[in-house]
Amino acid sequence: MDILEIIKSINGVLWGSPTMILLFGTGLFLTFVLKGLQFRKLGYAFKLAFSKEKDEDSSAEGDVSNYKALMTSLAATIGNGNIAGVATAITVGGPGAVFWMWVVGLFGMATKYAEALLAMKYRVKRDNGEYAGGPMYYVERGLGSKWKWLAIAFAFFGAFAAFGIGNSVQSNTIASVVDESFHINGWVTGIVVTFFTSLIIFGGVKRISTVAGYFVPIMAVLYMGGAIVIIALNWEQIVPAFELIFTYAFTPVSAVGGFSGIVVMEAVKSGVSKGIFSNEAGLGTAALIAGNAKAEHPVRQALVAMTGTFIVTLIVCTMTALVLLMTGFWDPTGGALSGVTHDPNLEAGALTQAAFESSLGTIGAYIVTFSVIFFGFSTILGWYVYGYKCFEYLAGTKITYAYALLYVLACFLGTVVDLTTIWAFADMANALMMIPNLIALLLLFKVIKSETDDYFNRYLIRETKGIK
Repeated sequence: MDILEIIKSINGVLWGSPTMILLFGTGLFLTFVLKGLQFRKLGYAFKLAFSKEKDEDSSAEGDVSNYKALMTSLAATIGNGNIAGVATAITVGGPGAVFWMWVVGLFGMATKYAEALLAMKYRVKRDNGEYAGGPMYYVERGLGSKWKWLAIAFAFFGAFAAFGIGNSVQSNTIASVVDESFHINGWVTGIVVTFFTSLIIFGGVKRISTVAGYFVPIMAVLYMGGAIVIIALNWEQIVPAFELIFTYAFTPVSAVGGFSGIVVMEAVKSGVSKGIFSNEAGLGTAALIAGNAKAEHPVRQALVAMTGTFIVTLIVCTMTALVLLMTGFWDPTGGALSGVTHDPNLEAGALTQAAFESSLGTIGAYIVTFSVIFFGFSTILGWYVYGYKCFEYLAGTKITYAYALLYVLACFLGTVVDLTTIWAFADMANALMMIPNLIALLLLFKVIKSETDDYFNRYLIRETKGIK
């Protein structure tokens, strides 16, 4: 049995029914405890997220503003999971996988809110003067020393997961698309990506957050602008596309010719795993940067962090899904199901690229190419922060330079290895981070509720009246 088969076997266990119940159960439970806060306070959360710098908690302690913390989180989250991951989810699980991505996103908003809240409440100030927060700290400081093994488990898996989900997966996808579009060898792309990664990450968290603050809006507008044009050009396919999503969320995709069909359980598994890969709700990653934010109250940054899940899943991933469904490029048979003939061997980012090209021509192909480059590069930067924070917790601040060097090396190696193995490793790493984090959130739900009640029932009222 080779390494890929071993990882697939592990994933079969990690992404089985117990894990899905834990994930959905945590989101549902927190939604109930918070009385649907992610729906009731979404408008207010966006107002906080995109308020002007002068209106933010500039006097509060922390390293970066609410906005920059969100942009850094989005830099890590809006990655090739939104392009290649969505395409993979649909070809493997059918159009119904999109529905389950939405479900993960909607309940995941409550999960991410809880993660960021606890990160702010239990954050610490390190020897280098920077703040540090995340599941490691809210487990150790919130649950007590007897649970430190859970904190260590998260940090260990997080430090290694960064090399896969946030690094080599992204650089591999970048190299594949660049080779497809410009016929440039992967090792050449690897050198370029590695150089720019080094240039930025050795400047620390503040430099990364500053770059993300400018980078993320530009790359999002580029990709979403192209998707909106395609949707507008194919507007008559909007309703049929949504019909496909809702129909195949609960109905198997029929077998055609040599195609064996897709069962509903595959749609659920594919939608859930790729949904988490795209929005990271439940992984605890957003908490790792939320702890650096300037905010007078933990709930303020928690609300800001929550908007990230909505942006990534309900907007960006949906755009990709609609483009694939409306152009017919979701069909794993190459056209027997959708009626649109295309190469059935296309997968991941190449499939999304072909869908864009079918409507926009060469411009569409280049939009996806440069989006993959920008999305992937920003994810590499954002996930460095996550991995660095986890490694810092385990080893202290003195040898984090060594982690940075290894991260840069992995960035290059990712451009010359097999994509299938990397994606499988990314799924495994996600689950191994997610399980310790979700356990901690469930055990600390009373703290989450108490802080939320304190903010909306006391702090916000006092702030509005100008009472200090």
